[in-house]
Amino acid sequence: MTRETAGLPPAQPAEGPLTGVRVVETGQLLAGPFCGQLLGDLGAEVIKIEPPGAGDPMRQWGREKPHGQSLWWPVVARNKKSVTVNLRTPEGQDLARRLAATADVVVENFRPGTLERWGMGYDRLSADNPRLILTRVTGFGQSGPYAPRAGYGSIGEAMGGLRYVTGEPDRAPSRAGISIGDSLAATFACIGTLAALHERERSGRGQVVDSAIYEAVLALMESLVPEWQVAGYQRERTGAILPNIAPSNLYPTADGQTVLIAANQDTVFARLAGAIGEPELARDERYATHGARGAYQQELDDHIAAWTAEQDADDLLQLLEEHGVPAGRTYRAQDMLRDPHMVARWSLVRVHDPRFGELAMQNVAPRLSRTPGGVRWTGPELGEHTRDVLAGALGLTDTEIDRLADGGHV
Repeated sequence: MTRETAGLPPAQPAEGPLTGVRVVETGQLLAGPFCGQLLGDLGAEVIKIEPPGAGDPMRQWGREKPHGQSLWWPVVARNKKSVTVNLRTPEGQDLARRLAATADVVVENFRPGTLERWGMGYDRLSADNPRLILTRVTGFGQSGPYAPRAGYGSIGEAMGGLRYVTGEPDRAPSRAGISIGDSLAATFACIGTLAALHERERSGRGQVVDSAIYEAVLALMESLVPEWQVAGYQRERTGAILPNIAPSNLYPTADGQTVLIAANQDTVFARLAGAIGEPELARDERYATHGARGAYQQELDDHIAAWTAEQDADDLLQLLEEHGVPAGRTYRAQDMLRDPHMVARWSLVRVHDPRFGELAMQNVAPRLSRTPGGVRWTGPELGEHTRDVLAGALGLTDTEIDRLADGGHV
């Protein structure tokens, strides 16, 4: 156990609500695998199919790679079983179809038409397993003129509208520091999969879940489209603020930190004015209402920033808490690891990983009271479960598995 993980609770594997659901994950990189991670976190058995020899490129991705190994892989592949199958050979395709026949869900994020070329389209898979749900995550969806195009998360973020409104107003559009487009598409794919599983209880039939990255981003864009269509209003980049929502910003402190204060509701602003020691601000016609504060947003932010800059962050946060004003630090990883609330709620847990020892990572979210799910193990070695899965799920003998391995099919 390292100093950084010493205060964290250990992961506690628990039976999740999807226990008994088998998922075959055939995607790679992030969008499909993150959907698989979410399903596995909630208890599903996730059998991850990877190409022999190379595996999912996520095994090499990430900004920091101690000893040449990814620190992203243990998270995105947690709770999964790695099975090597060569989907480019007829023998590998036959194995994948046989696994799909035993599954509740198949998750994939290849370009549209790829599964069909491999003889694994939904018509073929559902003929053997009518209850099967095929969850497909792509850049542009399974239909429409752009469907055949290669589509990455960054393209979906741009076309879905997020990139244009992200960043400072005097600079080119920016991006979030994470792969938000892929993750959003995967999250919507997971929601669709859960809905399809629920519907299957009534109909007894599976279906296709079609999650497009740009549509997942678009779904989060609030009223951006009707604002333009009805009122001709074009949202622009506004940096750390939302126009006319005040005060809600990052404010400096005397010890060089920043604290986010969100006091844009009338009653909350009155409490903030009391904390500042200027209760009359809440009665000032410039600040008395939500609309007025929006009109004088910059002036108000400057006034609050001058006040916060005279106090250390700890003292400021304590004072704001005493007055019931929502506020918080802008956390980095090291701040999260020592935050007492995150530790108490098990938001972060420590998990043993055979390559890195004790790893800190985010726990399962959301939390269910009776069947919360959990982190059972970190991302597996390539092909670690091939023999067990092919023998257990398909009844193959060691001799048959060895023959397939010798031929480069697993």
